[in-house]
Amino acid sequence: MTSALTTDAVQTAVAASFSDWHDLISKSFVPLHVRSSDTDHFAGRLRSRLLDELAIVEVTATGHSVHRTPSLISHTDKLYYKLNLQLSGTGLLVQDNREAVLRPGDLAIYDTHRPYTLGFESDFRTLVLMFPHTALDLPAGSIGSLTAVRMPGDEGLGRMISPFMTELADNLDILSGPSGHRLAHNIIDLLGTLFAAQLDRSPRTAERPHEELLGRIRRFIEANLGDPELSPASIAGEHFISTRHLHTVFQESGTSVASWIRTRRLENCRRELRDPLQAHRPVSSIASRWGLVDAAHFSRIFRTSFGESPSSYRHPLLHT
Repeated sequence: MTSALTTDAVQTAVAASFSDWHDLISKSFVPLHVRSSDTDHFAGRLRSRLLDELAIVEVTATGHSVHRTPSLISHTDKLYYKLNLQLSGTGLLVQDNREAVLRPGDLAIYDTHRPYTLGFESDFRTLVLMFPHTALDLPAGSIGSLTAVRMPGDEGLGRMISPFMTELADNLDILSGPSGHRLAHNIIDLLGTLFAAQLDRSPRTAERPHEELLGRIRRFIEANLGDPELSPASIAGEHFISTRHLHTVFQESGTSVASWIRTRRLENCRRELRDPLQAHRPVSSIASRWGLVDAAHFSRIFRTSFGESPSSYRHPLLHT
């Protein structure tokens, strides 16, 4: 994911100067502009761990701000989300014409493919999780309504997730091997549950008339991905709507039914191929488990999506 993070151990980096800090966080996350009113007395430290495609980074620093600008975004083709858990101090996250003031225990998500600003007036400590858009089984359009929205750590699911994430920050060194790999995906699943709960609490608006139906359909698809006969017609029939209406619902979310099914199947296959505990299973068995029974077709669409064959993608893990 990032050039400054590795999977073998916790990495600790202390910036010798504000200029070093700029380079360090841009390499550890995505390219960012950094500003501070007192660069001469700046101090910053990162503790980081990369588990599969989940980057976990504890940031401790004096006050400053980071800015993701359109020009920086234009040079990046990969899509990531970042989740912040405020551990100490206060932060201000701005994205999509929304502002979230984050105090210890609060969580907030933002999208690296859209401009944002994250600022801290004084000393702070925060935990940042960065992961690809495709890791979540929620449409990007839905997540877009949650960016820069404060999710309190003392209410709802936040009361369980915030303490868990705090413990995660304090125990980066024990995350390793197959258990660390599985925990990384459990964390993303947990966050997906948090976001889905947050979306359920959001008021339905005229701009999102099919949001509830889309959610039900997505959950149905997720539960039936292993069925090779899963199709727009069968999905529409299960929900008592026409296939035309089904396609309209997905088009409003910025994708298609077929694309959504393919993406979710490939993501689950990718996850199992990266799981050391699944190393004994044939590639074809993993593909079939997720409804992709044609081995040649699976290999072709996997290579198109991830840039290499399933066996090549799996190969490094077989030697760890």
